[in-house]
Amino acid sequence: LKRFRILSSRYRNRRRRFGLRFNLIAGIYNYELALGYHQVAE
Repeated sequence: LKRFRILSSRYRNRRRRFGLRFNLIAGIYNYELALGYHQVAE
């Protein structure tokens, strides 16, 4: 039971870190997209 708890907590941490990285990439992508849109608009 303890081993399963460690495994699940480790998986949850990895998932959170992956989600954080994905949010960062999505934010940068959206920022560049908005930048490109503004340049096209001008």
